[in-house]
Amino acid sequence: MKIYTPVDAAKKAGNKYLGVLVAAKFARYLNEFPKDAFQSRDEKLTTTSLEALTSGGLEYKLLRRRRSEA
Repeated sequence: MKIYTPVDAAKKAGNKYLGVLVAAKFARYLNEFPKDAFQSRDEKLTTTSLEALTSGGLEYKLLRRRRSEA
């Protein structure tokens, strides 16, 4: 089992907080799929998403939040 650190995520995302946030959101996205959609469900979804991020297979785009009109 490979261990991914926040430093590994920072190398691809720019900083470790953004890398972990992107990986966590991708893991939540993967969780919405049926359980039989993945052939290798032996590892956790967070490990799968961190692997996708660090290998360069995950592309993301930052969006600015809109100000709420209150």
